[in-house]
Amino acid sequence: MESISKQINIITVLLLSVSLVIPAMAQDISVTEDKINQPKAVRNTFESAWLVDNQTTLVPPKGTFEMDILHRFGTVNKGYEDFFGLYAPSNIRIGFSYSLIDKLNVGFGFTKIQLSWDFTGKYAILQQMKGGGSPVNLTYYGNISISTRDRVNFINSTDRLAYFNQLIVSRKITSKFSAQGAISLSHFNAVEGFVNQEGGIEGKMKNDHVAIAFGSRYKVSDVMALIVNYDQPVTKHTTNNPRPNISFGIEVATSGHAFQVFAGNYSNIIPQLNNMYNQNDYQEGQFLIGFNITRLWNF
Repeated sequence: MESISKQINIITVLLLSVSLVIPAMAQDISVTEDKINQPKAVRNTFESAWLVDNQTTLVPPKGTFEMDILHRFGTVNKGYEDFFGLYAPSNIRIGFSYSLIDKLNVGFGFTKIQLSWDFTGKYAILQQMKGGGSPVNLTYYGNISISTRDRVNFINSTDRLAYFNQLIVSRKITSKFSAQGAISLSHFNAVEGFVNQEGGIEGKMKNDHVAIAFGSRYKVSDVMALIVNYDQPVTKHTTNNPRPNISFGIEVATSGHAFQVFAGNYSNIIPQLNNMYNQNDYQEGQFLIGFNITRLWNF
């Protein structure tokens, strides 16, 4: 009888143990399933903050320091005379930026043409999610540029200022293909015009300019992708209407850097100058070769 009683006690202890363990296991499984079912951010829609002449929706993570070197050679239409623009006068921008917090990046740069300083801000409003949430990325990008040319080029000191605001929407459509579209507003405190014999101003461009842009990226390998970009002016001016830009090239990217080499029409680099004043016409073969180098450090 004692052995039977001991066996009953052992069975009772085992049953009690199982009754405590099973709910705990079920709770762990439930928590795990909840984590699996939570929406996750889609990564690597673009590998670089730049897509040729436009910003992408990418904002580097908090604590990321970025250095950009952007270079544009001369147009190729003179042929061998200046070796297809490689020895023609060129334009270059060197820029630096830092992600103060997640989704927010600020920076500055200096560009050869017009000796312009620009101060930039970029904020990721929405991020594409899988398993629920936003189906697209939405990012705001803006800058203020200051031309530091000799004062003879300006009547007032505020004439040196120009502004740029842009909303960018992108989506990673497949594991290899991403696309984006953007709308922008450029504003110049002073624009080009001339004074007639009566002292009036003629041929004056508008101070505000609206443009749209489209771009895409297709990965052909783990590190290489084909890139395409198109910019279309919307605002019509009474003189010097800007020309659209079409560009195409390749991108080589790793976790720490991206290199893009391409052919396109834009030469000014600073977006409001490109959108407002580009006169290179792709229909006349006025293309130029350019490259972007981006380097990232995480602190």
